[in-house]
Order: sequence, then C-alpha cells, then structure tokens
Amino acid sequence: MPTEKSAITPAGNPRAARQQRRRQHRELVSATDVTFAGLGVPAPLVAALAETGIAVPFPIQAATLPDALAGRDILGRAQTGSGKTLGFCLPLAARLAGGYTLACRPRGLVLVPTRELAAQVQAVLLPLARAVGLSTAVIFGGTSQNPQVAALRDRADIVVACPGRLADLIEQGHCHLGDVEIAVLDEADHMADLGFLPVVRRLLDTTPREGQRLLFSATLDGAVDVLARRFLSQPARHSVDAVSARPEITHHLLTVMPADRVNVLATLASGESRVLIFTRTKHGARKLARNLARAGTAVAELHGDLTQGARTRNLAAFASGEIRALVATDIAARGIHVDGIGLVIHADPPAEHKAYVHRSGRTARGGAEGTVVTVQTAAQAAEVRTLMCKAGVSPQAVVADPGSAVLRSIAGPPAKRTAQMAAPARPVLVSGQATGRGAVAASGAFRGRRPRRG
Repeated sequence: MPTEKSAITPAGNPRAARQQRRRQHRELVSATDVTFAGLGVPAPLVAALAETGIAVPFPIQAATLPDALAGRDILGRAQTGSGKTLGFCLPLAARLAGGYTLACRPRGLVLVPTRELAAQVQAVLLPLARAVGLSTAVIFGGTSQNPQVAALRDRADIVVACPGRLADLIEQGHCHLGDVEIAVLDEADHMADLGFLPVVRRLLDTTPREGQRLLFSATLDGAVDVLARRFLSQPARHSVDAVSARPEITHHLLTVMPADRVNVLATLASGESRVLIFTRTKHGARKLARNLARAGTAVAELHGDLTQGARTRNLAAFASGEIRALVATDIAARGIHVDGIGLVIHADPPAEHKAYVHRSGRTARGGAEGTVVTVQTAAQAAEVRTLMCKAGVSPQAVVADPGSAVLRSIAGPPAKRTAQMAAPARPVLVSGQATGRGAVAASGAFRGRRPRRG
C-alpha cells in the first residue's frame, strides 16, 4: 500500500509540474540510455520534441516506436497517463511525411472516443506534423462541421476524429477513407463502453486492408480483443505495466453521513491543490459545482450537457490554474491530461473498478505523486469494498465529518476564497450536440440503415 505523502504535485504551477514529470521520466529510463533518435525517430521530429522539452521516451514509447516506425501493426496495452499518444503520433508523422494527399482523402486516421481527447491528440500531433510538412484536421460533434469540411477539402493529411461526426461527414460525401495508410484506434476499451464499436468497425472496414493499424487500450479483453483479431495483422504486442513505472498514489476512503457529504467535499476542495471531482450524473455535477462555488471555491463543470465551447473554456481555465476545481462526469476520466492535478475525488463512487482506475489516473501522471479520495456513505460500503478489491487498492479508511482533521491533512492549507461563481467558473449550461451513444445512433445510416425519404 502506498505510504502517506506530505507533499503534493505543485498543482498551482503547471510549469513546475511539467518539469517534475519530465525529470521523473528521465529517471525511469536513464539506466538504458534510450533516446528518440536511437529508436529511429527522424531528426526533424526529434528537434520538434526537444523544442517542447521532451528528450527521453516513456516506457510505452520505447517499446512500441521501433515496430511502429517499421510499419508493423501494434497492439498496445497501457494505462492512461503512460505517454501512448506520442507512441502513435510520431509514427504517423514520420511514415506519412513526403507523401501526397488528395482533397477529402486523408492518409492518416486517429479515432478517439471523446471531443476532449480529440483536442488533446491534435495538440500533441500538430507540431510534429508541421515539422515534416503535414497538415491535420480534428473532427468531432458539438460544433459546426463547416471548418472541419474545409480542412478536409484543403487536403488534411491526418484526421483526428470521434466516430459519430466522422461517420456523418462520410455519409454526406465530405470524407473518404480509401487512402488511409495508417489508422489508429486510441482508448479502444472506452470506445466499447460508449457503444461506439459498431461504427468503428464500419469505419475501419473502409480503410485499405494492407494499411498499418495501431490499437491502444487500457484493457485488451472482450470486445477489444475481438476488434484486434479482426483488424490487426500479426501485430507486435506491447504491454507496459511495470511496477517501477507506476505512479505512487495515496488512496483514501472516507465514510460520511449523507447530510455531511457536501461540506466534506467543500473542505477537501478548499486547499491549494488542483482538484478533479467526479460525479455519476450531469445533474450531480451541476449541483455540486454550485454548492462548491457558494463555499468560495473557484470551480467549473465538465459534462455532456455543455456546448463544446463551454467545455473547452472550462477545461482551459482548469488547465491554466484560473480555477482550482473541476466537477466532471466520466467524460473527463479518459485522455484529459492537465498538469499538476494533485487530488482526485470520487464524490460518487464509480459503478465499476475500471472507472475507478481511469478516474484515478488523472492524478500522478507520468510518475508524479497524487492523492485519490473516495467518499462513501455507510449504505455504499459493501459496493465500494468490492470495487476497491477488484481495482487492487487498499485505501486508508476513516469515518469523517466536516470538522475531521484528516480532511485538512489531505487538502492542505486552505486557499484564498474567491467570489461566488466568477466567470469562467460558471459555464453556460447549454446542451451540445449528442455524443457517445447518441452520436452513434445519429450515424445509423452509415451503419447500413436506409435513410428516410420525406
């Protein structure tokens, strides 16, 4: 069981957090003197990485890059925060450099489950693509498709897309996947959880069978295994779960009275650390955010009822440190990397252990330290005990109320109070375009249904 830590990742200083992550990454692999150049990454891409301060590969990158750069299919298993995004962005840029792309016919494709992950992958990929003369486009719902169509017509070489919107554009004739040389499926298990696999299979079926395919997932069982056997050809298999590469996280389990729950959460969120709080429902996220704001915490929301613009603004405010707390549904549990999240709180215990692992993975990224707190009532104890056992976690368990000293020891010194719900802490609560299962349903015609004629 991890030991109690008195210091938390410097959440209020993103630059210091990034430096800490990179220093710890170097320590993980320095014994083998692995470099990107030594793994076969072309010099322009090595230089682009160096400009952002990245000089040493993560273990998953060191494992997968030689095979991926050589053109082999890849089946990779790695937890969130392992650095797998660079593991597929570098081969995409390296292997597609120098080619010619026709309008609306990209040569590289990355499929991801959420808009936030699409934006993150785009942020990593864009400087690498530019370093070798390639262009990119990001495609997802909740925003106008016109700029996305324009990017495709401008001969975007690589497309990063959510399946639903991409399927819609294909139906409309704005995109064709017949020239895709490299296809990447990221967070495949989350795709399965969201019900995206039918449209993902249809999309991959339209890509050339001889193309290279890379599949990354935190788990490789069930539907993901079926997907891999269908679309990957003699893949190189890589799994990075070494104990030495795992972040050190302190887990706490607090049992509270239902009437004390909000006040306990307010105390936990009142410290100087950047805090990510998870609820099971969108309504719960909205309600908790308002309660925290009334308690003086600079807070915002992240859930599916917000427009894409509101989601982007709130996440940017959280990443910049303008707000300290973000209340989110599981939309944020995958793929969102914000430096220096010192504390993750499960305000509502997740429904199953995989969700616990993915939620908790938002802290202690890249070998840094972090703290995870689960808040339960006595009625939830049996369910949470089973969840913790399946997740392989032995938390430090206590009974707590709003005045318990353990809350301040976890949260740290109280931060300066803020004005209630100051912008952008209060996002515009406007529902965006359907995502997840709704987006898949909207793409029914692409999955073989005959469109209605009216």
